[in-house]
Amino acid sequence: MTGHPRCLIIEDEPEIGHLLRVSLTLRQWQVETVTDGSQGLVRAANWRPDLVILDLTLPALDGLDVLARLRAWSQVPVIILTARTWESTKVQALDLGADDYLTKPFSVAELMARIRSVMRRLHRDPHARETAFTTAEWRVDLEQRRVWVRGSEVHLTPIEYRLLCVLIRERGKVMTHQQLLTAVWGPHHARANHYVRIYMAQLRKKIEADPGAPHYFLTESGVGYRLAEPEPELDSGPGPDGAAGPGQPADSPPSASRT
Repeated sequence: MTGHPRCLIIEDEPEIGHLLRVSLTLRQWQVETVTDGSQGLVRAANWRPDLVILDLTLPALDGLDVLARLRAWSQVPVIILTARTWESTKVQALDLGADDYLTKPFSVAELMARIRSVMRRLHRDPHARETAFTTAEWRVDLEQRRVWVRGSEVHLTPIEYRLLCVLIRERGKVMTHQQLLTAVWGPHHARANHYVRIYMAQLRKKIEADPGAPHYFLTESGVGYRLAEPEPELDSGPGPDGAAGPGQPADSPPSASRT
């Protein structure tokens, strides 16, 4: 991406379209707004935006149809912004390839946070090999397949570890039950939602400080789960006396780093 990033807004409510345009323009985005799905598909093909914000209730062509047609030829990030609150619609949109889903009324601050998260995922090098993943409380050595939580190593079963790795790879993104089941257990288990609930509860018990009020493994009710992106650390290296810095367990390999 060169110059200012481009956002295409497909929204038929003029007030919301104007609010989004102003909010994004102030943050150095180039913005174009269209009011129906057919126009949106044409503009997406001609303008090649870096992000699409898509309403679902549109004249002539429903937003889910727009998303399905767009995904037939483009992987541009799409954030759904809609008044539809049904869980089944959220799941359908995410399974069709939406990157995130926000319902109206919405907070501009939350939308901007979702946009930043989506754009961070976009700019991760898919060919770069991460060697470690670190938060303020726990760390995963992705080469040695070892996990430390608040300074102590914990054991994960193979399925727990696979589930954790999928969430790390897609961190910040809502993963539906079906997406997690397919990624961890395979396509033949795509409807066994209870598998995900059981193993997510086990991950929380082993990693979260308070499994009943999780800080990292977040539930999207009726839809799936999201691994919260780690907060930036001020200092992740060893202190002057050789002690581990924030987020780095004392007995973890000091050379491992996130790439």
